[in-house]
Amino acid sequence: MKLTLHVWRQPNRTTPGNTVTYVVEDVSPDMSFLEMLDELNEKLVREGKEPVAFDHDCREGICGACAMMVNGMAHGPERATTVCQLHMRSFVDGQEITVEPWRARAFPVMKDLVCDRSAFDRIIQAGGFVSVNTGGAPDGNAIPVAKVDQDRSMDAAACIGCGACVAACPNASAMLFMAAKVGHLANLPQGHPERKERVRSMVSSHDREGFGHCTNLNECEAACPKEISVEFIAQLNREFIASTLNAVVR
Repeated sequence: MKLTLHVWRQPNRTTPGNTVTYVVEDVSPDMSFLEMLDELNEKLVREGKEPVAFDHDCREGICGACAMMVNGMAHGPERATTVCQLHMRSFVDGQEITVEPWRARAFPVMKDLVCDRSAFDRIIQAGGFVSVNTGGAPDGNAIPVAKVDQDRSMDAAACIGCGACVAACPNASAMLFMAAKVGHLANLPQGHPERKERVRSMVSSHDREGFGHCTNLNECEAACPKEISVEFIAQLNREFIASTLNAVVR
């Protein structure tokens, strides 16, 4: 296939960027999108030009590093798929493809397609953990957990923190990410001791970082490569209201 790419190029965080057009030829339908970008970068290096910077790590749909917009869609046109698992057979010969970084105030562009997503780390540091000292590995049956609670917790834990929910949301809200982290622990007995403090701390961190508010458009769920349900946002809201009322009563 022969493709025309319109790629966002930005040298650093403070310098304005612009879209640069490249033509890539002999693209195999079996290539992943990142492999196609590798081919583009090899071509640019041979020409003595600066390669396109983009994040990647596992290339197996696990780490969430390959964050970018493809034709205006977070992670591209395939549902429940990260960019590293998006294959070029999803496109057609001669197609024009626009490739951009996440667009959110809380995710400043560092270079080309690379964004600073450390805001997510700070939200986790605010409360997305269990601080109890568990010592050695406990017996798996020591704390009985209902199957429905196990399943719901694991559904939330599937979040890979890629930021697609933020990029897809018109308000640049990180509520689905935060709800997944809260839901993961709130549905397990190990997460209950810090349950009320956790949700208040994480919501405060979310707002300080400059993420927008959720207005229930559900674009986040549609863009999420792990299909995290917006039902977790409803649970987050319940957790936050209960925690706030509890703090007021005390």
